[in-house]
Amino acid sequence: MQVWPGQAYPLGATYDGAGTNFAVFSETAERIELCLLHDDGSETAVDLHETDAFVRHAYLPGIMPGQRYGFRAHGPYEPERGHRCNSAKLLLDPYARAVGGQIDWGEAVYGYHFERPEKRNDMDSAPHMMSSVVVNPYFDWGDDRPPRTDYHRTVIYEAHVKGLTMLHPELPEELRGTYAALAHPAVIDHLTKLGVTALELMPVHQFVQDHRLVDSSLANYWGYNTIGFFAPHNAYASWGDRGQQVLEFKSAVRALHAAGIEVILDVVYNHTAEGNHLGPTLSFRGLDNVSYYRLTDDPRYYMDTTGTGNSLLMRSPHVLQLIMDSLRYWVTEMRVDGFRFDLAATLARQFHEVDRLSSFFDLVQQDPVVSQVKLIAEPWDVGEGGYQVGNFPPLWTEWNGKFRDTVRDMWRGEPRTLAEFGSRLTGSSDLYQGDGRRPLASVNFVTCHDGFTLHDLVSYNEKHNEANGEDNQDGESHNRSWNCGVEGETDDPEVLTLRERQMRNFIATLMLSQGVPMLSHGDEFARTQGGNNNAYCQDNEISWVRWPAPRGGDSGAEEADPARRMFDFTRAMVWLRRDHAVFRRRRFFHGRPMQGTHDELSDISWFTPEGEDMVQRDWQADQAKSLTVFLNGSAISEPGPRGEAITDDSFLLMFNAHDEPMEFTVPVDHGRQWQLIVDTARPEGVEPDGPKVQGGDRLTLTDRSLTVLQRPA
Repeated sequence: MQVWPGQAYPLGATYDGAGTNFAVFSETAERIELCLLHDDGSETAVDLHETDAFVRHAYLPGIMPGQRYGFRAHGPYEPERGHRCNSAKLLLDPYARAVGGQIDWGEAVYGYHFERPEKRNDMDSAPHMMSSVVVNPYFDWGDDRPPRTDYHRTVIYEAHVKGLTMLHPELPEELRGTYAALAHPAVIDHLTKLGVTALELMPVHQFVQDHRLVDSSLANYWGYNTIGFFAPHNAYASWGDRGQQVLEFKSAVRALHAAGIEVILDVVYNHTAEGNHLGPTLSFRGLDNVSYYRLTDDPRYYMDTTGTGNSLLMRSPHVLQLIMDSLRYWVTEMRVDGFRFDLAATLARQFHEVDRLSSFFDLVQQDPVVSQVKLIAEPWDVGEGGYQVGNFPPLWTEWNGKFRDTVRDMWRGEPRTLAEFGSRLTGSSDLYQGDGRRPLASVNFVTCHDGFTLHDLVSYNEKHNEANGEDNQDGESHNRSWNCGVEGETDDPEVLTLRERQMRNFIATLMLSQGVPMLSHGDEFARTQGGNNNAYCQDNEISWVRWPAPRGGDSGAEEADPARRMFDFTRAMVWLRRDHAVFRRRRFFHGRPMQGTHDELSDISWFTPEGEDMVQRDWQADQAKSLTVFLNGSAISEPGPRGEAITDDSFLLMFNAHDEPMEFTVPVDHGRQWQLIVDTARPEGVEPDGPKVQGGDRLTLTDRSLTVLQRPA
């Protein structure tokens, strides 16, 4: 075999049409072998003699896409100094563009013996390991163009590749649960009809099925257990894992882009699948443990701000390079449109405390590629001081956990919620205005993958996670949920009617609020997980979306189907938002008439149910749970793309979160005639040809309901 010196950059395995360049970083290892793996179980070892800045490299002519490989690191095994090299362990390439196979769990993949953790384990892990794979980087993107949807026009749909598609009745069985399913016309048609503009995929970086879960006949379904930051997860590929997963993922992105849908990845750069000091040796640990991980004062142990056993060392230049190289790769080569960063507060822990000016954010800010896509933070972790909602730099948007909590509290009837509800409805200026950000910094959501589904939020007071095998001790216990009088499933028509109304209230509030709305997959069908609020390990029908039967049958039966009613209402609310600029403002409200407009009314006004201006005591009253909000479509301050004035219809939003019907008075001075277009007390929720309402008229709102009135510009 010919072995040429090769290049130290780029890292990983790079195929150029004639051969492959291999490059891997390790400051700790004394020698690294490249192992070419053969289908008969044998391997060919090649010493990487050339070294530049601790990067070992070689070029092998004739090594083609599909070749499986790994590394063996020869060096110190001294846990007391943080070093865990062990040449008996086959290691994945941290920069592998594809990963083949799965881990066959056993003692061989660990660096120590189970019975004697202090003793080094020299069992060969290769027969039990996944392998890195050389990929062909060439792909025909055709006339693909990123949609580049502005934030104010964005509606995000959080979904799981498998969970969204596994039970879809119109998909061929061989495509269900795969990237190819995302590209299927049936799935894309659903997303476009619903009106979403961005598909936010739960982790698709190559992840590992935890040893503990496999032994318990469970699975790491959510995928927050990354081992390959450049490789699309191979189990979601329909036709092979020797690089085919890369082509299939690219094909899905191309198809979604053609439909005008962006692709956002939920990424996990805060930790890896290698766990704590008792975890397996799969890649980073065996190559250079002290360069990749945050260690405690005793280097045998790992600092853990993620709840997973380890945290990446964010002040290490090699970790920062890995993350930035990965982000750029997914944008430039895989053409994704943005990222949602899991436990993003950990990325800010350059030292111990959360630092919004840490090196990671500096690198993102100045990067000409990564800074131009959507960057969404989950602004918390489990470490001390980890709840950082509102504290990320101006380039970033954030999952607004306070929006979720406040809206849930409002509709379940918690006292003293009204003032904060007003702030969340109008874009959370208390969180974002102080550092120059705008309402679009707030990604609003009521539900997401983590916690109750929308159906379960109104059906359960308590979590029911018994299937997870942890005695119902896992998952959040304070869900801010309300079961509407009965725990779990019921045939009581009054309870079912109230639950449907509450779900409509949540969807309507989400779509009428300033900021960027995010739906959780299946909530548009009122899917249930049976009260499981932590279904991370349930790769089965507990988590998979159960789709209604395709339309075209008995129209009366479809109208009576709660899932269909919920979908139609959700779609109508999404499109109401998309059609009206007043619900997706790019600047915060001023609370006064706008200069340069002919309208003497304020851009927003707040009224009591009696139609009188809200004063301080109205906001602070313990039992205040109702209000009217006027949104002035003639007083939008931000201009259009060519500097033109933006005008829209005006709206009155009437919220009654009381447990009794309430009479609302339509404010006299804010419009003569209105049309009722939304009433969540009605089964269909939306009234395209609703009744006309005059200023001064009185409307009775059903308990726990929301009404929207519209006045043409």
